[in-house]
Parts: sequence; C-alpha cells; structure tokens
Amino acid sequence: MELLSRKQGSRGRLFVLAVVCGLCLGSVRCFGPSQDSEFTFMLPAGRSECFFQTTIKNGSMEVEFQVIAGAGMDVDFTIISPGGVQLIADARRSDGVHLVEPTEQGDYQICFDNSFSRFSEKMVFFEIIIEGQAGDVAGEDDLADVEDSDGNLLEYKLDDIRESMDSLHRRLERSWQMQMVLRAFEARDRNLLEDNLWKVSFWSCASMLVMLCVAFTQVYTVRKLFDDKRRVCT
Repeated sequence: MELLSRKQGSRGRLFVLAVVCGLCLGSVRCFGPSQDSEFTFMLPAGRSECFFQTTIKNGSMEVEFQVIAGAGMDVDFTIISPGGVQLIADARRSDGVHLVEPTEQGDYQICFDNSFSRFSEKMVFFEIIIEGQAGDVAGEDDLADVEDSDGNLLEYKLDDIRESMDSLHRRLERSWQMQMVLRAFEARDRNLLEDNLWKVSFWSCASMLVMLCVAFTQVYTVRKLFDDKRRVCT
C-alpha cells in the first residue's frame, strides 16, 4: 500500500508539472505580438500627415494623441472610416482621446493637419489601442484534451486560470500604454517649461539693457545740466 501511494504521488507530481508546462506554452501562444502601436513624428508647418490602421468588423479602436512641442501646441485631428465618412474632427486641439466602436472592416484614416501654421512645426505623439482583433486570444483548445493516466478529465479549472492570465496580460499592457502616455505628457511639460525659461531669460536681459540705457541717459543729462563752461569776470 505504501509503495502504491508513492507511485500515485509521483504520478500526480508529473501530471501537475505537465499541466504547468502546457499552461506556459498556451500563455506564450496566447500572448502574441500586440496590435497596439504608438508613434512620435514631426509635423511640418503648412502640412498634414495621415496614417492608416487596419481593423476587423465589430472591434474597437481607441486613438489618443498629444502635441509635445511646437508653437501653440495644437493641431487639427480627424478620423475617416473605410467608407470615407468623417467620424471625428477636432480643430486646434493639443490632446484628445477618441474611441471608435464598433469598427468596420478595412483601413481607418487618422490625419493630423498643421496647415494653419505657416512657420512652426509640431511634434506629435499618438497611440492606437486595438481590441477584438483576430488573433488576440489563441490556443483555446490546447488544454481541452489533457487527461491523466487513468483517463479522467482534468479536475482543475483551466478556463478560470486561462481567463485570469489573459486579464493580467491585458492589465499589464494597459499600464504600459498609460506609462507611454504619461511620458508624452512629461515631454510636453518639459518642452513648455524650457520655452518659458527662454522667454523669461530673453525679456529679463532686454529689460536689464533698457534699464542700463535709461540710467546712463539720466546721468548724462544731469551732468550736462551742471556743465557750464562760461567764464565769470570779476
């Protein structure tokens, strides 16, 4: 009996090890390359730039943009559907978050316009978050046929474990995306502070030069008032 229990214990440990390996392989296959993307680019003055994002039907697409640097910190923003319909139009905005749901199958056009500015170029950061795309969750049936040596079905709740891992993965991706957005906000604030520092330094120097010129002018004027070269005869 003791020998039989030892065999069953070793068999159970091997079975649990096989399940863990299967979960790891399934999670690697499930957590494939993310369809989300972010991009930072320079938008020249008097120009517009458009980007295309492919989506499937009945998904969701979230677009967030932020003007990081440039005079005015604003651009025109539009989203055009695959059918050519203008869904979203923002005029002279420095940032924005827009959700398109449900999406159509095809290529969405995301445009940034700086044609209203003739001299200043803008640095723009934007991020696209795609959900409901094909291939987001794979390997659903990888562990469905796992059986032990006695032919009994696996008693563990593999579906709950897989769902928990998928939820954890989505939250980690979301936190990483939020960190990217916060980094863009930090870059914008830093550029704004540096620009304000340059303006303050420039006008401080100009004010100092004006004060020096006024001081020298006053001294020269007072000296001229008391500078009398006429001779007095006694």
